[in-house]
Amino acid sequence: MSSKSIQLELGFRGVICASFGSTDDTAGRDTGQRPRYDVHFTSASPESLAELRTTLDRSRVGVHLVLVGSPADVHAAAATAADCGMLDAEMTLVCDEHGPWVVCCGHCHVGTATTAPKGSEVVCQGCGIVLATTDHFSRRFGGYLGYSAHAEEAS
Repeated sequence: MSSKSIQLELGFRGVICASFGSTDDTAGRDTGQRPRYDVHFTSASPESLAELRTTLDRSRVGVHLVLVGSPADVHAAAATAADCGMLDAEMTLVCDEHGPWVVCCGHCHVGTATTAPKGSEVVCQGCGIVLATTDHFSRRFGGYLGYSAHAEEAS
């Protein structure tokens, strides 16, 4: 049976497919016989994350969330879903590995979106420190930890 988009009603228990960016990569995703609700956002802006939060508030235990898009958007949406009480097992994250990703500054806690290769240095948008990036991912902040790249050099 093919999945069909339906109007989201209070108590929804199916699969919520949320995509971010210029393409809708959730279109071909098979949800089996479970009802499906599709939503598309251009980015994970505060407004779109608030709309996602409202959508999740209308759902019930047993709903599954599929997030598709750039790592920055998908991880921001996953952090919002976790704030709503969703567990990792209730979410499927599909990231476009060529899209922007977020480095979280360990000093000022501001997230900096970048397309630089992982392992490179990034300037923090919050405090201006040059950050070395790590492969340590924080689900709470929705990004990878960054720390002062030149902390051990004499000033």
